[in-house]
Amino acid sequence: MPQTSEFLLTPQLRARWMRFDTAQLLKRFFFCERSLLISEAAWIPAIAPLEIKTSLARFIWQSSETANALRERVFELRFPSRLLEQEGTDHSLIRLFDAVKDSPSVAAFLLSVGRVLLPALRDAYASYLQASDSIADGPTHRFLALALAEKAEQVGAFEQWIEPAFLESPESRPGAVAWREVVAERLLQAGGVGVGPAGPPEAAGPLPGAKSYSIPRHPARDQRFWPCRFYWPDIVDPGYPYGEGMQLQLRSAISHVNEVWAIEAGGVMLSAFADLLPWEWIHDSARWTYDESRHCRMGYERLLSWGFCPAEIPLGTYIYESATTGDAADIPTDLLGMLFFFETKNIRHKPERARRFHAYGDSLSEHDMDFDWADETLHAGYGKRWLKQLLAVRGQDPGDYDEVRERCEKLVKDYVRTSTPKEIADLKEASQVLLNKAREMK
Repeated sequence: MPQTSEFLLTPQLRARWMRFDTAQLLKRFFFCERSLLISEAAWIPAIAPLEIKTSLARFIWQSSETANALRERVFELRFPSRLLEQEGTDHSLIRLFDAVKDSPSVAAFLLSVGRVLLPALRDAYASYLQASDSIADGPTHRFLALALAEKAEQVGAFEQWIEPAFLESPESRPGAVAWREVVAERLLQAGGVGVGPAGPPEAAGPLPGAKSYSIPRHPARDQRFWPCRFYWPDIVDPGYPYGEGMQLQLRSAISHVNEVWAIEAGGVMLSAFADLLPWEWIHDSARWTYDESRHCRMGYERLLSWGFCPAEIPLGTYIYESATTGDAADIPTDLLGMLFFFETKNIRHKPERARRFHAYGDSLSEHDMDFDWADETLHAGYGKRWLKQLLAVRGQDPGDYDEVRERCEKLVKDYVRTSTPKEIADLKEASQVLLNKAREMK
């Protein structure tokens, strides 16, 4: 005989997770997103195709926004804040996410992220949205539904990148496939991401085939473009004019697409200081990196719309390489300083250039320069704030942040002096070809 109760009882699936249970799951998702975006950021300089660099920057920003929303929601649920600084029972899972930073090749990295970690996180979000309470946990449903759509897009993008990576480096296929299998097996052992209880607490040993990550001193470049160190003659020849009219339009677009170096710098410094600086550093530098990718795309799309092809467009390396000439330990700081130097150096010119483009009737260049100016005003604040905080964490005088900027200015000048007569001659010839073609397009 069924027993009756003196209380009102109605079985409700939406009551399956209480507040603390919900916070535990969201904390797991936060650490997965954090780890994933750090690894993606670190790999940007090593990956050649321009579309992958710019897309990874956008995905990093998306993950940082999701992670920030997760973090804030966990605090809203009154989860003890001190515990959000450690993974707790999800330690093994997060260590696995961290391990993909040590992928043995570009193909292995793309394969393990695109076919193991991203799908696992996507499926976990779908399961959470299906099983959680859309009433009590409505705030989570709003941002996690967006995150689910973004994860689906990211999985699709990685899928498009994997086979071309194998074509570019056929010898990497066996190792990459083996790496993916190891990552998938370890994910299973760790209990997956999912919405179930945490997996075994024991942390497994290093992944077989891992190659300890190191910051690339020379960034990979898309082979479709004209390869060079210095992308315009005025960089290496003070007598070469920056230009007016059509030359200014072309020079500005070339400069924008060459902000690829800033995407790479942003990724490296985000990753390098992720465990030294607070969460807000990751959140800000992810946005900074994404903004630089938008500037790069602005220039690229303007050049394509005018009728230029990638093979005609110079894609240089000199600014990134100016920051990687010293000791390995100094590279992340020099990259941060380099970004701060160029943001503060060029920002004063942008409103005037936007006005000139308006006078030319070039609304697209004006539009891009106008938005660029707003972004770089924000970035100048980022650079000052985080250089000061980095120095403070290291026990140095925060007021010395401008010395870092000055050091980076010197690094650039020293590197420019390494240009050869042949490089300068080739660069002038390539730029003249672009200018001649531009005149023919009138």
